[in-house]
Amino acid sequence: MEKRALGRGLEALITPTSVESAATAGTHPNEQVLQIQISQIRTNKYQPRIEFNQEKLNELVSSIREKGVVQPVLVRKTDQGYEIIAGERRLRAVKALGIEKIPAIVRNVEDVDMLELSLIENIQREELNPIEEAHAFQKFITDFSFTQEKIAKAIGKDRSTVANTLRLLGLPKKIQDYISKNTITAGHARAILSLAAEMDQLRVCNLVVKKGLSVRETESLVSRRSLGARKIEIKKDQNISDLENQLQQLFGTRVRIVHGKKRGRIQIEYYSTEDLNRILDMLSRPRA
Repeated sequence: MEKRALGRGLEALITPTSVESAATAGTHPNEQVLQIQISQIRTNKYQPRIEFNQEKLNELVSSIREKGVVQPVLVRKTDQGYEIIAGERRLRAVKALGIEKIPAIVRNVEDVDMLELSLIENIQREELNPIEEAHAFQKFITDFSFTQEKIAKAIGKDRSTVANTLRLLGLPKKIQDYISKNTITAGHARAILSLAAEMDQLRVCNLVVKKGLSVRETESLVSRRSLGARKIEIKKDQNISDLENQLQQLFGTRVRIVHGKKRGRIQIEYYSTEDLNRILDMLSRPRA
């Protein structure tokens, strides 16, 4: 088996980069460009990209219709046929055109190489959103026991970059979806991560989207909210805190008491219509 090339870029994936030179180059003497039936190629189970930009895919379809497939895809042999390693967009475009065969280079790689090569290809072409990158990094850790340092070396990034990307998976799904759709940036998300409570994160995220706040404005908003929460916590009477805990246990949700000298308010949080109805039922029950 060939020696793995960590962090060497696309030149480590497809050498050389055109059909003509690939057929004659001596870098990989046992490799050649084959015309493989589309029906024999399965998608990459380690493909990190979830979102495929339809506009860019349409552009690729137009290009291939006019000039053909300039660069072969990279595949590996399986018991069922072939599995794509790099070039899934080209494969999708060829399928859309109804072409039966695609030029391909067959390479013998293991699962960990599949994930690594697919990730490098997408990162270098800047086609992954931060959440897709985070899920790919997590696969390295859970499926192949990589450390953050090893991931960083494999993709040519700093360990801190890998760590910060992985932290995005700790955000609520709704916020992750906003990041995937580029409604907010990873910079916004990192600022929101400073808030400990999920509901606070969602509230701030909704404000960011609604008002179109910049990353700097988001950081300022998070800082003010964090400071206000600390002040409330410091000033809160222990009896009020105990009462909050009792109410939280009673209603099974977060309860906050804002207590003033003469008046105050009780805030009971709910997370869905069903949750609201459950709380209303509890409040309307007759007391024995």
